[in-house]
Amino acid sequence: MAGIYPLPVRLTRGVGTSGLMGTEPNDAFRELVETMKRSAAALRDAQVPFLLGGGLASWARGGPPTDHDVDLLVRERDVERAEQALAEIGFRLEQPPEGWLVKAWDGDVLVDLIFRPAGGAVGDEHFERGTVMEVAAQSLPVASIEDVLAAKLLALTEQEPDFGPVLEIARSLREQIDWDAVRSQVDRTPFGAAFFTLVERLGILQAPVGSTR
Repeated sequence: MAGIYPLPVRLTRGVGTSGLMGTEPNDAFRELVETMKRSAAALRDAQVPFLLGGGLASWARGGPPTDHDVDLLVRERDVERAEQALAEIGFRLEQPPEGWLVKAWDGDVLVDLIFRPAGGAVGDEHFERGTVMEVAAQSLPVASIEDVLAAKLLALTEQEPDFGPVLEIARSLREQIDWDAVRSQVDRTPFGAAFFTLVERLGILQAPVGSTR
């Protein structure tokens, strides 16, 4: 375990596939979880440190299920080894033009190997903030919910200004979120500042004393 989780972590029980807050998982979601388990096992066997990120990291903590893709965060220096590990179990690799991730396909299910998310490269601090959780009967290192939210907010653009997914996560996991930590990462950006106005006006988060928002 030391090779994969070199930094101190806390072992926490996650929700697993049966813990969907009353939502029955569909076939697409089951396939997504199976791909998550296969890809995580491959990286673990190859001694590649990683963190589960994105919508599945939120779901692992009791948030809404996702039908999008599997996000795995890796350091840039480990990308080639991660690619090789997934190729060896039959995943089809794709080098997108964006330059901050690698895509790997398990049939029709997509795994994003993300090494430079919005906000900066994956580094030791991401692993320090992560938590080892039991997810779908596997112990997996999961990115902090603050990093997940911040990455989603920093990725918003004028062309794709969809606050729906981040508001859903914020509402379902608000008791678990360190809001000051999220604010420190995103409040300098227009969409980050707008997000905090939204969660305060919607009653998800209490506005600071003296705030005129």
